[in-house]
Amino acid sequence: MTDPDGVLTPPEPTGFDLDDPDFRAAVVDLLGGLAYGELRAFSQLAADAELAPSLAHRSELAFLAEQEIGHYRLLVERLRSLGVEPEQAMQPFVTAIDAFHDRTRPSGWLEGLVKAYVGEGIAQDFYREIAAYVDPDTRDLVIRVLDDSGRADFVVTAVREAIEVYPRVGGRLALWGRRLVGEALSQAQHVAVERDALTSLLIGAPGRPAADLAELGRMLVRLTDEHSRRMERLGLAP
Repeated sequence: MTDPDGVLTPPEPTGFDLDDPDFRAAVVDLLGGLAYGELRAFSQLAADAELAPSLAHRSELAFLAEQEIGHYRLLVERLRSLGVEPEQAMQPFVTAIDAFHDRTRPSGWLEGLVKAYVGEGIAQDFYREIAAYVDPDTRDLVIRVLDDSGRADFVVTAVREAIEVYPRVGGRLALWGRRLVGEALSQAQHVAVERDALTSLLIGAPGRPAADLAELGRMLVRLTDEHSRRMERLGLAP
Protein backbone atom coordinates (compact mmCIF):
# COMPACT_ATOMS: atom_id res chain seq x y z
CA MET A 1 0.00 0.00 0.00
CA THR A 2 1.09 3.61 -0.42
CA ASP A 3 0.61 6.79 1.57
CA PRO A 4 -0.84 9.98 -0.01
CA ASP A 5 2.62 10.86 -1.38
CA GLY A 6 2.87 7.54 -3.23
CA VAL A 7 5.50 6.09 -0.89
CA LEU A 8 5.35 2.36 -0.25
CA THR A 9 4.28 1.49 3.30
CA PRO A 10 4.23 -2.13 4.46
CA PRO A 11 1.00 -3.74 5.55
CA GLU A 12 0.29 -4.28 9.22
CA PRO A 13 2.34 -7.22 10.53
CA THR A 14 -0.58 -9.63 10.96
CA GLY A 15 -1.18 -13.07 9.46
CA PHE A 16 2.54 -13.91 9.27
CA ASP A 17 3.05 -17.41 10.64
CA LEU A 18 6.27 -19.23 9.81
CA ASP A 19 4.62 -22.42 11.03
CA ASP A 20 2.26 -22.11 8.08
CA PRO A 21 3.97 -24.28 5.42
CA ASP A 22 2.80 -22.09 2.53
CA PHE A 23 4.02 -18.86 4.10
CA ARG A 24 7.25 -20.51 5.19
CA ALA A 25 7.87 -21.75 1.63
CA ALA A 26 7.30 -18.22 0.33
CA VAL A 27 9.80 -16.74 2.80
CA VAL A 28 12.36 -19.41 1.93
CA ASP A 29 11.90 -18.62 -1.77
CA LEU A 30 12.39 -14.92 -1.12
CA LEU A 31 15.56 -15.49 0.90
CA GLY A 32 16.85 -18.16 -1.51
CA GLY A 33 16.39 -15.96 -4.56
CA LEU A 34 18.06 -13.05 -2.84
CA ALA A 35 20.93 -15.21 -1.63
CA TYR A 36 21.76 -16.54 -5.07
CA GLY A 37 21.43 -13.05 -6.52
CA GLU A 38 23.95 -11.77 -3.97
CA LEU A 39 26.32 -14.65 -4.71
CA ARG A 40 26.21 -13.96 -8.45
CA ALA A 41 26.57 -10.21 -7.85
CA PHE A 42 29.74 -10.94 -5.88
CA SER A 43 31.15 -13.01 -8.74
CA GLN A 44 30.21 -10.34 -11.30
CA LEU A 45 31.78 -7.49 -9.34
CA ALA A 46 34.95 -9.50 -8.80
CA ALA A 47 35.17 -10.15 -12.55
CA ASP A 48 34.42 -6.49 -13.35
CA ALA A 49 37.27 -5.43 -11.09
CA GLU A 50 39.69 -7.05 -13.53
CA LEU A 51 38.45 -4.62 -16.22
CA ALA A 52 38.96 -1.55 -14.05
CA PRO A 53 41.10 1.18 -15.65
CA SER A 54 42.96 2.01 -12.44
CA LEU A 55 43.98 0.47 -9.15
CA ALA A 56 41.67 2.87 -7.31
CA HIS A 57 38.68 1.69 -9.35
CA ARG A 58 39.65 -1.94 -8.83
CA SER A 59 39.83 -1.36 -5.09
CA GLU A 60 36.37 0.21 -5.05
CA LEU A 61 34.82 -2.75 -6.87
CA ALA A 62 36.62 -5.21 -4.60
CA PHE A 63 35.10 -3.39 -1.62
CA LEU A 64 31.62 -3.62 -3.15
CA ALA A 65 32.12 -7.32 -3.89
CA GLU A 66 33.07 -7.85 -0.26
CA GLN A 67 29.80 -6.22 0.82
CA GLU A 68 27.82 -8.53 -1.46
CA ILE A 69 29.36 -11.63 0.10
CA GLY A 70 28.62 -10.17 3.52
CA HIS A 71 24.96 -9.84 2.55
CA TYR A 72 25.05 -13.40 1.25
CA ARG A 73 26.29 -14.65 4.62
CA LEU A 74 23.42 -12.90 6.42
CA LEU A 75 20.88 -14.60 4.18
CA VAL A 76 22.55 -17.99 4.59
CA GLU A 77 22.45 -17.61 8.37
CA ARG A 78 18.76 -16.74 8.27
CA LEU A 79 17.95 -19.74 6.05
CA ARG A 80 19.83 -22.09 8.37
CA SER A 81 17.99 -20.63 11.36
CA LEU A 82 14.80 -21.70 9.60
CA GLY A 83 16.16 -25.22 9.24
CA VAL A 84 16.76 -24.88 5.49
CA GLU A 85 19.96 -25.71 3.62
CA PRO A 86 20.96 -22.56 1.69
CA GLU A 87 21.89 -24.47 -1.46
CA GLN A 88 18.45 -26.09 -1.52
CA ALA A 89 16.76 -22.69 -1.18
CA MET A 90 18.90 -21.13 -3.91
CA GLN A 91 18.70 -23.93 -6.48
CA PRO A 92 15.29 -23.00 -7.99
CA PHE A 93 16.66 -19.57 -8.95
CA VAL A 94 19.95 -20.63 -10.52
CA THR A 95 18.63 -21.05 -14.06
CA ALA A 96 16.83 -17.69 -14.26
CA ILE A 97 19.56 -15.63 -12.60
CA ASP A 98 22.35 -17.32 -14.56
CA ALA A 99 20.41 -16.74 -17.78
CA PHE A 100 20.15 -13.04 -16.97
CA HIS A 101 23.89 -12.77 -16.39
CA ASP A 102 24.70 -14.84 -19.48
CA ARG A 103 22.54 -12.58 -21.67
CA THR A 104 23.95 -9.40 -20.19
CA ARG A 105 27.68 -9.95 -20.17
CA PRO A 106 29.29 -6.49 -20.19
CA SER A 107 31.70 -5.81 -23.03
CA GLY A 108 33.75 -3.40 -20.96
CA TRP A 109 34.26 -1.56 -17.71
CA LEU A 110 31.48 1.01 -18.14
CA GLU A 111 28.86 -1.54 -19.16
CA GLY A 112 29.77 -3.52 -16.08
CA LEU A 113 29.21 -0.48 -13.87
CA VAL A 114 25.83 0.29 -15.43
CA LYS A 115 24.79 -3.33 -15.00
CA ALA A 116 25.85 -3.31 -11.33
CA TYR A 117 23.72 -0.24 -10.67
CA VAL A 118 20.80 -0.47 -13.10
CA GLY A 119 20.43 -4.20 -13.73
CA GLU A 120 20.88 -5.28 -10.13
CA GLY A 121 18.80 -2.31 -8.98
CA ILE A 122 15.72 -3.51 -10.86
CA ALA A 123 15.92 -6.95 -9.25
CA GLN A 124 16.45 -5.40 -5.84
CA ASP A 125 13.42 -3.14 -6.25
CA PHE A 126 11.33 -6.20 -7.10
CA TYR A 127 12.45 -8.04 -3.97
CA ARG A 128 11.93 -4.91 -1.87
CA GLU A 129 8.33 -4.71 -3.05
CA ILE A 130 7.72 -8.35 -2.15
CA ALA A 131 9.30 -7.84 1.28
CA ALA A 132 6.40 -5.56 2.20
CA TYR A 133 4.31 -8.75 2.56
CA VAL A 134 6.48 -10.82 4.91
CA ASP A 135 7.02 -10.91 8.66
CA PRO A 136 8.89 -7.95 10.21
CA ASP A 137 12.11 -9.89 10.93
CA THR A 138 12.40 -11.09 7.34
CA ARG A 139 11.46 -7.66 6.03
CA ASP A 140 14.16 -5.97 8.10
CA LEU A 141 16.77 -8.45 6.85
CA VAL A 142 15.77 -7.94 3.21
CA ILE A 143 15.95 -4.15 3.55
CA ARG A 144 19.38 -4.45 5.18
CA VAL A 145 20.65 -6.72 2.42
CA LEU A 146 19.33 -4.44 -0.32
CA ASP A 147 21.16 -1.40 0.99
CA ASP A 148 23.49 -0.36 -1.84
CA SER A 149 26.17 0.68 0.72
CA GLY A 150 27.76 3.35 -1.41
CA ARG A 151 27.54 1.50 -4.74
CA ALA A 152 25.33 4.18 -6.24
CA ASP A 153 27.67 7.07 -5.51
CA PHE A 154 30.72 5.25 -6.87
CA VAL A 155 29.02 4.10 -10.08
CA VAL A 156 27.32 7.44 -10.76
CA THR A 157 30.58 9.36 -10.35
CA ALA A 158 32.59 6.96 -12.54
CA VAL A 159 30.03 6.86 -15.36
CA ARG A 160 29.43 10.61 -15.40
CA GLU A 161 33.17 11.29 -15.49
CA ALA A 162 33.54 8.92 -18.45
CA ILE A 163 30.67 10.58 -20.35
CA GLU A 164 32.17 13.99 -19.72
CA VAL A 165 35.44 12.88 -21.32
CA TYR A 166 33.84 10.75 -24.06
CA PRO A 167 30.31 12.13 -24.69
CA ARG A 168 29.52 9.62 -27.44
CA VAL A 169 29.65 6.74 -24.97
CA GLY A 170 26.46 8.03 -23.34
CA GLY A 171 24.23 6.87 -26.18
CA ARG A 172 25.66 3.36 -26.14
CA LEU A 173 25.25 3.10 -22.38
CA ALA A 174 21.67 4.36 -22.58
CA LEU A 175 20.85 1.53 -25.02
CA TRP A 176 22.59 -0.89 -22.70
CA GLY A 177 20.49 0.33 -19.77
CA ARG A 178 17.28 -0.23 -21.71
CA ARG A 179 18.39 -3.74 -22.59
CA LEU A 180 19.14 -4.45 -18.93
CA VAL A 181 15.68 -3.42 -17.78
CA GLY A 182 14.06 -5.65 -20.39
CA GLU A 183 16.15 -8.65 -19.40
CA ALA A 184 15.62 -8.04 -15.68
CA LEU A 185 11.84 -7.78 -16.01
CA SER A 186 11.84 -10.94 -18.12
CA GLN A 187 13.76 -12.70 -15.35
CA ALA A 188 11.29 -11.48 -12.72
CA GLN A 189 8.33 -12.72 -14.79
CA HIS A 190 9.99 -16.11 -15.25
CA VAL A 191 10.54 -16.45 -11.51
CA ALA A 192 6.97 -15.38 -10.76
CA VAL A 193 5.57 -18.03 -13.11
CA GLU A 194 7.81 -20.80 -11.81
CA ARG A 195 7.57 -20.09 -8.07
CA ASP A 196 3.97 -20.09 -6.91
CA ALA A 197 4.96 -19.71 -3.26
CA LEU A 198 6.87 -16.51 -3.95
CA THR A 199 4.08 -15.11 -6.10
CA SER A 200 1.60 -15.83 -3.30
CA LEU A 201 3.26 -13.12 -1.20
CA LEU A 202 1.90 -10.57 -3.66
CA ILE A 203 -1.46 -12.09 -4.53
CA GLY A 204 -2.12 -13.22 -0.98
CA ALA A 205 -3.62 -16.15 0.87
CA PRO A 206 -6.32 -16.52 3.54
CA GLY A 207 -5.37 -14.50 6.62
CA ARG A 208 -2.50 -12.68 4.92
CA PRO A 209 -2.40 -9.18 3.39
CA ALA A 210 -1.92 -8.91 -0.35
CA ALA A 211 -1.74 -6.43 -3.18
CA ASP A 212 -4.90 -5.88 -5.18
CA LEU A 213 -4.80 -5.28 -8.94
CA ALA A 214 -4.56 -1.52 -8.47
CA GLU A 215 -1.58 -1.92 -6.13
CA LEU A 216 0.14 -4.31 -8.53
CA GLY A 217 -0.24 -1.66 -11.22
CA ARG A 218 1.27 0.96 -8.92
CA MET A 219 4.12 -1.43 -8.14
CA LEU A 220 5.00 -1.68 -11.83
CA VAL A 221 4.92 2.11 -12.06
CA ARG A 222 7.29 2.37 -9.08
CA LEU A 223 9.68 -0.13 -10.64
CA THR A 224 9.71 1.84 -13.89
CA ASP A 225 10.12 5.16 -12.09
CA GLU A 226 13.05 3.87 -10.06
CA HIS A 227 14.74 2.62 -13.23
CA SER A 228 14.30 6.04 -14.85
CA ARG A 229 15.67 7.73 -11.74
CA ARG A 230 18.81 5.58 -11.83
CA MET A 231 19.38 6.24 -15.52
CA GLU A 232 19.00 9.98 -14.98
CA ARG A 233 21.47 9.90 -12.10
CA LEU A 234 23.97 8.28 -14.46
CA GLY A 235 23.38 11.04 -16.98
CA LEU A 236 21.69 8.65 -19.41
CA ALA A 237 18.34 8.87 -21.17
CA PRO A 238 15.95 6.31 -19.61
